Amino acid sequence: MAVGAAAALVVVLAAAPGSVAADTPAPRAAGVEVEIPGPEEGTFAGSGHTHVPPEGRDRAAARLSSPEVAADGEVTKTVDNGPSADRLDIVVVGDGYTLAELPRFHADAQKKWGELTAVEPYATYRNLFNVWTVDAVSNQSGVSGDPSPDTVRDTALGSYFWCDEIERLLCVDQGKVDAYVAKAPEADLVLVLANSTKYGGAGYNERSETLGYEGISTASAGNEKSGQVAIHETGHSLGKLADEYFYADYPGYERYVGPEPADSNITTLTAGDMAARGTKWHRWLGEPSPDGGVVGAYEGGGYYVTGLRRPTEDSLMRSLGKPFNLPGVEAMIAGFYREARIASPVTATGRTLRGGDTAKALVPRLAGADGRQLTIRWYLDGREVKALAGRSHVRVSDLALRLLDLRKHTLSLTAEDRTPSVRDRDIARTMRSTVSWTVRL
Repeated sequence: MAVGAAAALVVVLAAAPGSVAADTPAPRAAGVEVEIPGPEEGTFAGSGHTHVPPEGRDRAAARLSSPEVAADGEVTKTVDNGPSADRLDIVVVGDGYTLAELPRFHADAQKKWGELTAVEPYATYRNLFNVWTVDAVSNQSGVSGDPSPDTVRDTALGSYFWCDEIERLLCVDQGKVDAYVAKAPEADLVLVLANSTKYGGAGYNERSETLGYEGISTASAGNEKSGQVAIHETGHSLGKLADEYFYADYPGYERYVGPEPADSNITTLTAGDMAARGTKWHRWLGEPSPDGGVVGAYEGGGYYVTGLRRPTEDSLMRSLGKPFNLPGVEAMIAGFYREARIASPVTATGRTLRGGDTAKALVPRLAGADGRQLTIRWYLDGREVKALAGRSHVRVSDLALRLLDLRKHTLSLTAEDRTPSVRDRDIARTMRSTVSWTVRL
């Protein structure tokens, strides 16, 4: 166990609802809670949580030159799939990149986006996302703690390895990160890329009270496994998923004895109990899962060896390099639709459209291997016009035979996602959007 990891586990143990320590509530530790990535030589996605100072090491950066100031904070929309109000916006900020290295930062950001969208359900739903980069000019190349604990570099975000004395824990100054994130029009998720090939990362999974984003993931730009850590962290921030790994040899985690967790992917119940009660992932029991095996109730999860169960043997919420399991995919899609809408008006909805006008909406295409697309239907005064199904735009004059008077009518487009990857009806109800216009001849 790395130096500092034992202290991190103690923090988790004190707060864990099913632990002995939970009987006497411990005071909240100072600082912000972050998840520690698992050891580089292993497969576990994480090693628990610890609390770190939100300001990091709180070192002031040296002043930038005039050319550096001019480039610092420049915002670029590198992936454009529609208006931010209807899309899930990822903001990528680099640290440890000098002015001359900014082109490499942009290339690194594109590469990490490619790694993210190679994993389902990101692959299918990539067109629900916008990606923004914000240039943060550092005085020195690289980040503190790389290659050794005593390495100190002057960088824009104050990123540093050996956070809380844990080599692979890559922390930042949150205030500095927020100052750059605020320059982007919208932020739902934040990714900080450190100019490093060293393995590491961190998950800041508390929602920002000021900017509203779901969390910050840190990762080394030049380390592919570090990118997997960042994807795992979005399972927490977007999917609201619990960790499915456990501590086999750590006192206090032998057995969970607390109440049923609220998390959708861990439970105290057996598969039979879930099926009988119609709760948690009961709809997926017995189904083959992308991460291998079938969905059931596997002992161990939420850090405990026994007493809590997970849906599959080895998903991304337990091990790096694995896919999300079926319940995890469903939870991630639910997270996407909390932030994104699948129908956005291209034609303004605030005026009455006449015969020469066209009602048009932006409906993203899905990119899954199965070729499935969103279902698009049109309605006139609440009655479906089946001949228009699948179209994203309609000329008002095409409705002339249906508009036999000079009254105003309501024309609506409804886009719906009927993916078989969602079986929960409450989630399915969030996966449709409607755009309406007032029309007349």
